[in-house]
Amino acid sequence: MSKLVHQATEQLKQRLIDAANAAMAAGDLPECAIPDFAIEVPADHTHGDYATNLAMVSAKSFHQAPRKIAEAITDHLDLSGTYLNRFAIAGPGFINFFLDQRFYIDVMQDIQKLGKDYGRSDYGKGEKVMVEFVSANPTGPMHMGNARGGALGDCLSAVLDAAGYNVWREFYVNDAGNQIEKFANSLNARYLQIYQGEDAVPFPEDGYQGEDIKERAAEFATIYGEEFLHTNEDVRKRALVGYALPKNIEKMQSDLNKYRITYDKWFLESELHQNGEVAETIQILKGRGMTYEKEGALWYKATAYGAEKDDVLVRQNGNPTYFAADIAYHRNKFQKRGFSRCIDIWGADHHGHVARMKGAMNAVGLDGDKLDVILMQLVRLVQDGEVVRMSKRTGKAIQLGDLLEEVPVDSARFFFTMREANTQMEFDLDLAVKEDAQNPVYYVQYARARICSIFRALAQDGIHLRPCTDEELALLTAPAEIELMRHLAAYTDQIILSAKDYNPSVLTRYVIELATLFHKFYDACRVKGDDPHLTAARMALCDATSTVICNVLTMFKISTPEKM
Repeated sequence: MSKLVHQATEQLKQRLIDAANAAMAAGDLPECAIPDFAIEVPADHTHGDYATNLAMVSAKSFHQAPRKIAEAITDHLDLSGTYLNRFAIAGPGFINFFLDQRFYIDVMQDIQKLGKDYGRSDYGKGEKVMVEFVSANPTGPMHMGNARGGALGDCLSAVLDAAGYNVWREFYVNDAGNQIEKFANSLNARYLQIYQGEDAVPFPEDGYQGEDIKERAAEFATIYGEEFLHTNEDVRKRALVGYALPKNIEKMQSDLNKYRITYDKWFLESELHQNGEVAETIQILKGRGMTYEKEGALWYKATAYGAEKDDVLVRQNGNPTYFAADIAYHRNKFQKRGFSRCIDIWGADHHGHVARMKGAMNAVGLDGDKLDVILMQLVRLVQDGEVVRMSKRTGKAIQLGDLLEEVPVDSARFFFTMREANTQMEFDLDLAVKEDAQNPVYYVQYARARICSIFRALAQDGIHLRPCTDEELALLTAPAEIELMRHLAAYTDQIILSAKDYNPSVLTRYVIELATLFHKFYDACRVKGDDPHLTAARMALCDATSTVICNVLTMFKISTPEKM
């Protein structure tokens, strides 16, 4: 909660308690303990800025009708020295309160003083949090789900940072195990087919069919020619993977850099095998009685922690499974590196894996409740009202790289954070490239550019932004001005709500509403007027709005143009 909002609510809470106690002392209410009550912000601000249910929840304690209790309390209520200046009893006994102009003056001064830091708080108390996101399989290109997960993960990380958490961004690279074996077999077949023909070399049934596999094999052949044609197959496959895997990872990093996403670490699964952490984790599970042998394989008793079935940890051939490595990786996060909370963003198809992984953390002696998984629904690309599956440029399934060639990064990042992760979304390619108010990110950016335009026009008349006195800021009393300042005051709380719910869309909705309220203010209140003091105050309000718009967009790595 922002400092000023917290101060206003705490002042109100204490004055209500004092008033109830005074009413009991005067005999207007019977003596009893005051029950817990809520102070909330009404949806309709014409009813007040705050409302309390104190009289409603006290009815049983005081054995009186709520409205009579509300009247007794308000008869003894003193709001002097607080951010509130009046109240009204509504309905059966709700008490509504209205903020004093002093509150809005202090909000404006707070924004001016803090600037880029306005909205930041210490809510998270520096808690060490990891957000692992995208973590796409390096055996192929990134797709639309990765595009959505990238924006959600990066923006959530930024939100948590602004809310006072110590945040670490990580990409987990599955560069070991079964999928790399399939990758090697696929590359091997495509390489041999170049020289021996497709009919002569069967392609693995479970191989990766993508064109990218053919391209990597062709690149390898261009460099090495027939050098590996007659070598031992294992040697050839190692060489192919040794060439292709780093290329794929490099492409991922390049695409994500274009998407303005950088990580604190790209963590390689192979490290866990090489440094013995996978074997160590398996031994811990054995030591805790969480394994058994069956048909030559080592199994983990996943059902002991609520999973539907047990899982293989080590196959009959002695190789650990991907799940074994995944347990070791999450143990590494918590135990080896000391993150107190880990957040994973996964596709909705991983739904069944959530309980398994949380249970596995409990099984190795950690707290599975400290692992939070955000399940992300599918994205449908739409153009001209039709679902789009193929890139016009390549004729293939649309990849992250293709999207960023079609759509501005600003639009992509904003659009993908406009919906909660657990909802399916349509990404409208036509809307994303529009340069008008129908495009939400353009609409928000335009509000900020409009403020810059206002300042440029005023500067030509010799009028410049300057600090305002309290008396000047107190002139901002028009409904559109109050509504705008009230929304600016809520910014810190919206960041905290976004962090608590792991939901960046709270802030995209907030900034769209901020732009709307600014445009309403601009239409209702002439910035340059006859009164120079009111002009100065309205310029200050424009500047405060610009500051908060920039703070939201900058947090989400979206540009803030001064001209559009």
